[in-house]
Amino acid sequence: MRIHDEELSDVSRYIESHRSLSLSDKEPHYRNLLAYVTPFVKIGPETNILEVGTGMGWFPTLCKKNGLRCRGLEISPQLVEFAKQYGRENGVEPDIELGNIEGADFEPNQYDVIFCSSVFEHVENWRRGLRNVHRALKPGGVLFFESTNKFSFTSGEYQFPLYGWLPNRWRYRLRMARQGPDIMKNGVDFHQFTYIGLRRAFREAGFSKCYDRLDLTDPAKFGGPKRALVSVAKAFPPAGELILFFFEGTTFICIK
Repeated sequence: MRIHDEELSDVSRYIESHRSLSLSDKEPHYRNLLAYVTPFVKIGPETNILEVGTGMGWFPTLCKKNGLRCRGLEISPQLVEFAKQYGRENGVEPDIELGNIEGADFEPNQYDVIFCSSVFEHVENWRRGLRNVHRALKPGGVLFFESTNKFSFTSGEYQFPLYGWLPNRWRYRLRMARQGPDIMKNGVDFHQFTYIGLRRAFREAGFSKCYDRLDLTDPAKFGGPKRALVSVAKAFPPAGELILFFFEGTTFICIK
């Protein structure tokens, strides 16, 4: 997947739909992302953080406003420009650069934490990108990975019944028919993942430990039937796998 300098319709649509969101709107999501990684790594001013796929730039902007060191990597020139302006409007200059995770030439053992939230489904050669992420992490470094789940009944990528279940070529044709051919340049989900397939890919990339969404869920945070359901799923792996199979997305913490 290459960087496209021309204006792309889907990127323009994304910018227009997110232009009105304030930092306070994104603050809960920011806190939630940090909460995922803090059991595994101490977050402070000296922590080296990378976000792959910055979108509107709210995460590196909030990091900088809170005294954290976060670099952003974004493949869309339109989004890089928008994100930098968004940061300036909120009083900071976010560290965001144009680049592609597939071809990124990171120094080895550079980052303590890398966030990849809703981005790897858009990375055409995602396995190469994953190897680059692993290479960039320090030993013991943490990857937060969040993406699609093929067999979810609904999809955040596109509102169409059982969208992720469709063969790739059908999904591509559907998106091009409804959103135009340049969706294939930046915007389409090239991949719909599964928990089983991702666990294997993380091991092959070299990660020593991987924790899925169920591993990361504490039953004590829930009450009533939901607490019982989570407890059974954690105690009885086949039940847990069944729940994850149809869950709305894939979420992992991986340790180098």
